[in-house]
Amino acid sequence: MRVRDVMRRSVQTVSATASAENAFRLMRTRKVRHLVATKGGEMVGVLSDRDLRALGSYRQVQSVEEAMTAPAVAAKPEMTLRQAANLLRGRTIGCLPVVERGELVGILTTTDLLELIGRGAERPVAKGKRWVLKGRGPRRKSVLGHKNVAVR
Repeated sequence: MRVRDVMRRSVQTVSATASAENAFRLMRTRKVRHLVATKGGEMVGVLSDRDLRALGSYRQVQSVEEAMTAPAVAAKPEMTLRQAANLLRGRTIGCLPVVERGELVGILTTTDLLELIGRGAERPVAKGKRWVLKGRGPRRKSVLGHKNVAVR
């Protein structure tokens, strides 16, 4: 499965020059935890609720640019979900903006991956082949008297 199959195409963005308080309100009203910060139509970073909480109070920070994580780690639509999950886990981040040919086309979050696993959409695992040991002959008793131990 690829990132393009799971990503959300509607991405909430905020200007990097916007106030952190406005960004916080936008997160609450839209019920999202991540905003992609843009400057001049170009992605420059990601602002998460964790970034705002780490600063103690969003009111102390003047702009999104001061609080955001930059540069943002991005994914490509052709990337496998395993690669994307390893990026999220390895960098300890909660979302990956999805960029194709320099344009923001979606976002993939840990919540999206957990929903996928919860629905049982992961690749089915093939049952292992169990070898039947027919005709192997009777087991010999050991000198010590223990059963099921072969003596050489």
